[in-house]
Amino acid sequence: MVVKIIVIALYALMIIIVGIIGMRKTKSFKDFLMGGGNVGPWMTAFSYGTAYFSAVVFIGFAGKVGWGFGLSGMWIALFNGMIGVLGVWAVLGWKIKKISIEMKISTLSEFLENRYKSPFLKLIASIAIFVFLIPYSSAVFIGLSKLFEYSFTGIEYWHVVVFIAVFTIIYLVLGGYKSMAIIDTIFGFIMIIGVGIMIFFTLREGNGYSNIVADLKSINPKLTQAIGPPGWWPLLSLVFLTSVAPFAMPQLIQKFYAIKDKRSVRIGMIGSTLFALLIGFVAYFIGSTTRVFLKNPPLRVDGTLDFDAFMPVLLNDVIPENFMVIILILLLSASMSTLASLILVSSSSMVKDFYNGFINKNVSDKNLTTLMRVGSAVFVIISAGIAINPPDTIVAILGISWGALGATFLGPFIWGLFSKKVNKTGAIASMIGGLSVVLVLAIGIPGVVEKMASPQAGTIGMLASLAICPIFSFFGKPQE
Repeated sequence: MVVKIIVIALYALMIIIVGIIGMRKTKSFKDFLMGGGNVGPWMTAFSYGTAYFSAVVFIGFAGKVGWGFGLSGMWIALFNGMIGVLGVWAVLGWKIKKISIEMKISTLSEFLENRYKSPFLKLIASIAIFVFLIPYSSAVFIGLSKLFEYSFTGIEYWHVVVFIAVFTIIYLVLGGYKSMAIIDTIFGFIMIIGVGIMIFFTLREGNGYSNIVADLKSINPKLTQAIGPPGWWPLLSLVFLTSVAPFAMPQLIQKFYAIKDKRSVRIGMIGSTLFALLIGFVAYFIGSTTRVFLKNPPLRVDGTLDFDAFMPVLLNDVIPENFMVIILILLLSASMSTLASLILVSSSSMVKDFYNGFINKNVSDKNLTTLMRVGSAVFVIISAGIAINPPDTIVAILGISWGALGATFLGPFIWGLFSKKVNKTGAIASMIGGLSVVLVLAIGIPGVVEKMASPQAGTIGMLASLAICPIFSFFGKPQE
């Protein structure tokens, strides 16, 4: 316990130091939001990777997906790496950076406004980003807090939420993107070491990969097949949601506004893809071992399985205490990186896109930066407040968040980048239509529409967004 406390204290000190370094390098709003638009390939690669993966993946997703799907959950890791990372970098990376320079923009909302000549689109986008990134941030708090709660005797869930909130505010509010890029690189290396420890002790505890597979097969043969017990549609929806949504996720798109040049995109693409494949495969494989190691799986108060507690219990049982502190730092690093990305984009949606775009267009650069710092702190406090009283499982929360954002932006953003034929009418219909489909399917309408699992609702919503944009563009005026 003493060792854990000392390491966590040193970790907290590092965060404060990086925040101060970032603050000294932050001279303008552009520095705070995009690191001056001159961030190198490796910092961007690690920043993208650590923003993609957090405690949400290791705790909520890996636990629930692994328990239900077995080894077939690793399809998610494969497609996340090859489509959600490699595909996004290869198809969008340089194009986004180039357009940001040509249009002189720094946010996704500004791109939609400029591309479709529509302040209304910018308004919808800024509100959607703020609203739907809050549950995602809360899910990150929940996942990490569950692990710390099981790892430290006597610590309460809300203590961890407050700790994460305070230190995320410190390094992000002080230094913005500058601090985030520096610390994400450090976090990335910590995560690589951590997953190495995870896989080593898991395989050792299970007497090797072949024995783990045999144990899974004895429990249920479908757990070792290409398609797990829930079937192809639930698996496909999870793959699609987590692999295709990144093509329009604001916190990931933001990374390309900040990257230095075309060469950096090529180098960063390779680094971030390898990082994603390593993290993803380890997380989902270990998730599948919950069936093997959890003889008495944790339950909620109502007697149902507590999927969010599966991985915390497993990791504490499998990994020796002396090494567990590294795993805690791994997940703390992944989570704080993701949180920082979400916070930066969410606060920019309110400050840059909404306040500066519609309320005070003449605000000074200095005041805009100050407002970003305040906005970042407010967003953290709101997310932490929700996390203290979590409404649902991590997978459900994340499914709603990713599905809603993907359905809102996928159609107008992708079509807007690659086709001159789509117009404002199609973009507005796509945003409203895609989001409506997700919310109706995820919430349900008694007697009319049956409630659907959030990943499946998100998948259908994103497909609707992609289809609606070009179809409704036929009914609008040609884009100038």
